[in-house]
Amino acid sequence: MVTKSQWLRRIVVLLILGAGIFGGVYFWQKKDGGKKYQTTTVTRRDLRQTVTATGQLNPLVNVQVGCQISGTLLKYFADFNSPVKAGQIIAELDPALYKASLAQAEGNLANARAQLKLAELNARRKSELMEKKMVAQADNDQAVAQLEQAQAAVKTNEAARDKAAVDLGHCTIKSPIDGMVISRNIDVGQTVAASLNAPTLFVIANDLTKMQIDSNVAEADVGGIVEGQQVDFTVDAYPGQIFKGEVAQVRNAATTVQNVVTYDCVIKVANDELKLKPGMTASVSIILNERKGVLAVANAALRFTPTEELENINPAEMKPEATPPPQKRGRHIRNNQDVPKAAYRLLNPDGDREKGEAGTLDRVEIKAGINDGIFTEVVSGLNEGDHVVTAELGLQAAGAAPAANPFGGGMRFR
Repeated sequence: MVTKSQWLRRIVVLLILGAGIFGGVYFWQKKDGGKKYQTTTVTRRDLRQTVTATGQLNPLVNVQVGCQISGTLLKYFADFNSPVKAGQIIAELDPALYKASLAQAEGNLANARAQLKLAELNARRKSELMEKKMVAQADNDQAVAQLEQAQAAVKTNEAARDKAAVDLGHCTIKSPIDGMVISRNIDVGQTVAASLNAPTLFVIANDLTKMQIDSNVAEADVGGIVEGQQVDFTVDAYPGQIFKGEVAQVRNAATTVQNVVTYDCVIKVANDELKLKPGMTASVSIILNERKGVLAVANAALRFTPTEELENINPAEMKPEATPPPQKRGRHIRNNQDVPKAAYRLLNPDGDREKGEAGTLDRVEIKAGINDGIFTEVVSGLNEGDHVVTAELGLQAAGAAPAANPFGGGMRFR
């Protein structure tokens, strides 16, 4: 059985060992300068700078077929996804009321024409008697006026007959274009009321093999978009599959929603396989710039500043113009090529004594190119294979924040 004194001796031994280990580590870090660095290597890679947006897929020509008259739908001859031709009958309203109106208008016209014949006979008779001075001038004038009134009545009734015929013709609804019915908004027996505006009965798409995306691009990004730029986009219906498109138009009409200004960027899309359907939401990436096999460094390397340099900065001596003004950010990573950038190259990262002191930092001014959000193109200042510091490890100063994950969600882009 272990006695109390034996437990105390064991605890003392463990404390001594822990203190020794801690002291050894601390001494080793002090001997080594107390600094360890996390680095990344400058390599060659392909970079692509993009503007991201969302939009809706729509047919190039989308016609809403309505009705100019009111009535009850008698039958329809086209349904969802039905192919139709221009002039093809797609629906018919109950024509009984309009047939009756046409018959009434034709009867009124016949009566007006009979009245016209009678007025012509009276006017001719009055004119002959007037030449023989057997009637007064007033009677002749009245006969002429009655003739003109009868002629006007005939024209009025002809117009009423034509209107009734047109209304009867509107009972038959025809397709205005060749295409496919993508929406039918009425059923048999439903009453169509066209008192104020024409209701939409069908929506017909002209050609679903050619579509467009109406994407909403933020005002901060629209300046870099021009016609002809290539576009990659995805839809939720086909996860992992990338579709291709091309910028066809950047419209000048702005849309403001909750103080956010966007512009409609029209992207033309080929849909030969008919996989894409109207109304799908597309996640769009408009390619602004693309580089193949260029030197690149992780963005975290351009944000790193050694602890000593931070400690030597006196905030009171900083000039206002030393801090660049904040920039409005869009949904893509900007180049900021005019802003000087610095990186810290780690000399002798392998600790070879023949190469000098290990772990020495060399501040390098670089000229940056495009930025894809993770890596930045290095135009000049660094060479392939250089080890560039992204974070400082080892013993940290009191109150210092831990090294940030260069690919974490909290990273900030310059």
